Amino acid sequence: MKIRNTFKANVIWGSLGFSLAIIAALLFDTQQTISYLAVAKAFIFSQFSWFYILLSAFFLFFLLFLALGRYGDIKLGSDEEEPEFKLSSWIALLFTSGIGIGIVFLGVAEPLSHFLSPIGEYEKVRTALFFSIFHWSISAWAIYGLIALTIAYFGFRYKLPFSLRSCFYPLLKEKINGKVGDIIDILGICTTLFGVVATLGYSAIRLAAAFHSMHLLDNSPYLVPLILVSVFIIAILISLQGIANGFRILSELNLGVTFLFMLLVLLFGPTIYLISAFTENIGTYLSGLIRVGFKAYAYDVEHLDWFMDWTVFYWAWWFSWAPGFGIFIARISRGRTLREFIFGVLMVPSLFFVLWFTVFGNGAIWVNEHLAKGALGQAVNNVGSLLFDFLSYLPYSGLTKMLALFIITLFFIVTINFGIYTLNNIAIEDKSQVSPRWQSMFWGGLLSAVTFVLYLFGGIEILQSTMLFFSLPFALLMSVIAWSLLKGLRFERQYYSTEVSDLWTGANWRSRLRQLMIESKQDDAIFHLKTTSLLAMRELRQLLIGTYGLNVTLQQHFGSDNNQLVLFIENGLAEDFFYQITLFEKAVSETAQVHHALMVSTNMQLEGYPLNITKEEDLIVDILQCYERYMKELDFVIS
Repeated sequence: MKIRNTFKANVIWGSLGFSLAIIAALLFDTQQTISYLAVAKAFIFSQFSWFYILLSAFFLFFLLFLALGRYGDIKLGSDEEEPEFKLSSWIALLFTSGIGIGIVFLGVAEPLSHFLSPIGEYEKVRTALFFSIFHWSISAWAIYGLIALTIAYFGFRYKLPFSLRSCFYPLLKEKINGKVGDIIDILGICTTLFGVVATLGYSAIRLAAAFHSMHLLDNSPYLVPLILVSVFIIAILISLQGIANGFRILSELNLGVTFLFMLLVLLFGPTIYLISAFTENIGTYLSGLIRVGFKAYAYDVEHLDWFMDWTVFYWAWWFSWAPGFGIFIARISRGRTLREFIFGVLMVPSLFFVLWFTVFGNGAIWVNEHLAKGALGQAVNNVGSLLFDFLSYLPYSGLTKMLALFIITLFFIVTINFGIYTLNNIAIEDKSQVSPRWQSMFWGGLLSAVTFVLYLFGGIEILQSTMLFFSLPFALLMSVIAWSLLKGLRFERQYYSTEVSDLWTGANWRSRLRQLMIESKQDDAIFHLKTTSLLAMRELRQLLIGTYGLNVTLQQHFGSDNNQLVLFIENGLAEDFFYQITLFEKAVSETAQVHHALMVSTNMQLEGYPLNITKEEDLIVDILQCYERYMKELDFVIS
């Protein structure tokens, strides 16, 4: 019996083959594979560190150019469309997407590490907080924002599927549905898979240290595998509830508990000092953003190793998370203008990170200097337990420690669910279909197995190296995405420009019309047939079958001489209703070129009429109007 799935065969087999080849190599010859990946990591760090820095800075300025310029008023959707989520809900979802498990541990560890190993002689606290905020804020979100904006723009504006390949439509047109599009999605899956796996590997080690520091579990070689298996089982069970019931509820709970935790630490710590530091940290960050945002340490070789270990590694990590974050943020942003979207994505999470690093980073440095007498600094390399050591010096530490452990566990589960949702979204062929539950179990099992194998045979280094191996080519791909987005926006601007209509006059309208028909392209018509038309018919078919129990079939034919879609609605008493869209070719007089048009024919209008519909919902309306006329005619005949 054939198991139902929604995977696109080329994408799922290609990505699995490529990923499993790396794992097989690691199992077959562990030391040699680790050596090769270490060489690749060193090569990427030494030769492409400037590229990561330049690209992230360019993305930031590119997004600001779009937001502040003439494109800022364009909506992610139709011009009349209202935002799908109210502003407060949208901001809450951005917060949810922006908070990760790494920030819980590194909120204390990173500022303290920069403070103890400064790259400057003066104002060590200010510098430590600046670099911590710099690594997590606007520059990182410019990377996420670009790909999210591109997916949202082509998804809501062009009605293309919410996939990575859709980002390249202005450049590739119909080819995005072929092998080139498959390669793009394969790279997206591999990048996301190893980015999430690296995060989970780090987190499992730190979570084990957290349980040990709380004296809840003994430190043994089996602790990390035990945590991986236990948390993955819980996460997979939650993912089976779907994004609306499982992931959404878990995210909202996580968000509320996280803010409560941060508020308690703010109140139990040096409150006035932290509030004052928050104000200064905002100013320090904004004043140094441009200078450090372009700094590749060509004139500061002394700190080049620090730069690669921290900044370049972070930038590579953010690129590996870009596909997943991009799809998620795009999904929740329908109805926003480009200006609202860009400033929301750049500012909302960044403001949170400034506050988080102030409370935990400034707080940890203050505790280390005034209460711990340097004891926190001595434990700075024990990242998993450092947060709990810090909390030990604050009032009600038992409460805050248990809250921290609960939050970390929640973050781990959310990260797994996020990975399951993203990987499945990229791999499926029809984004409008609901995937069977076993696919969530499949992705959860794959994430668990890959994380376990890489940790067991290679440890932290192999997790880093595999993530870097895929993040660089995806960074290169994102530079092309920026070009593609600009091309799409420029085309839309020209489409709505009044200068075009000025060319039409009473004297030349016939020649202009003939030229317009000549310029019609077969690829565009076929693409409309395969995307907007096909998605609309699939959505209507699912509704009629699932809700109303009708027998509905959808036939599709794509070939060199026959391109058409036919929707049949069965009727036991008379001829079945059909709605057919066919690609026709028509020669234009006085030229050898051919005009391609989509024509509609139904039971009620067999002679056909041109399809002048660009939106899925409008096509569904047209089908239902024809079906209504068919039913009325049928009632008349029967009566």
